[in-house]
Amino acid sequence: MTAPGDDAALAAARAQLLASPKGAAAVRAFFDPTTSTISYVVHDPATMRGAVIDSVLDYDAASGRTLTASAEAIIAYVRDAGIGIDWLLETHAHADHLSAAPRLAESLGGTIAIGEHIRDVQAVFGDIFNAGPEFRRDGSDFGHLWSDGEHFAIGELPVTVLHVPGHTPACVAYAIGDVVFVGDTMFMPDYGSARADFPGGDAAQLFRSLRRILELPGDTPLFLCHDYLTAGRTEHRWETTVAEQRSANVHARDGITEEEFVARRRARDAGLSMPALLLPAVQVNMRAGRLPPAEDNGVAYLKIPIDRL
Repeated sequence: MTAPGDDAALAAARAQLLASPKGAAAVRAFFDPTTSTISYVVHDPATMRGAVIDSVLDYDAASGRTLTASAEAIIAYVRDAGIGIDWLLETHAHADHLSAAPRLAESLGGTIAIGEHIRDVQAVFGDIFNAGPEFRRDGSDFGHLWSDGEHFAIGELPVTVLHVPGHTPACVAYAIGDVVFVGDTMFMPDYGSARADFPGGDAAQLFRSLRRILELPGDTPLFLCHDYLTAGRTEHRWETTVAEQRSANVHARDGITEEEFVARRRARDAGLSMPALLLPAVQVNMRAGRLPPAEDNGVAYLKIPIDRL
């Protein structure tokens, strides 16, 4: 990531957000209570072209069964609203839920895309899961890999991609029209930030990514991928603003130094257990939401590495 003074991608995102009229992007959220994940359909009202961000494939760990209720709810909404889906966007390779992107692609079309540093995630977890030579570690399971500062459009909505590593090497945020989808990098102000102790995570990188997002215009709406309730809050929220985060984020508000953040983040991470679905989720999501290849009996299997993580 470049220094703030040389950050052309950030400057482009700021300019886009300042130029886009308020309400330019239409956003519909879908909350999955099992994983506290929020998926989004965002579209351009002028052209009715859209994208799905961070979709969820329901998974029952006890039985090993996949279910599609969450995906079907998105499909029904998109079809009823008359939205054409161009992109199935992932903010990163999630460790807490399986992606439904392939299921959505079958029904709605669209290209599955993620940040180009997914290759780093594939290299690390391909080894952890002993995925073998048939697992491609070059990102080619995805239809497109975004670079930092890359621009594209959803209908007439301009989009700028920001690389925001720290939680994982491949995390990206999407500035779409007048709003930003930040993935797991940032949570509601009373919860703070994502953990940084997964393989490839880095607390110092995460702080710099948080501050990068917080350099965007203060009134920019930020949409989060998760909301975990705190003792002082009983209702889920997933929309905040840059200004709210700068004034109140318990980990990264204005005035907190990188050293303070890193110390707090590492102390917090040391007491966290692994996400319940990390092992099934990552080995599916590193394949763009596809299951590992079926074995000679026609059944796909997920691996559990013993004493590795």
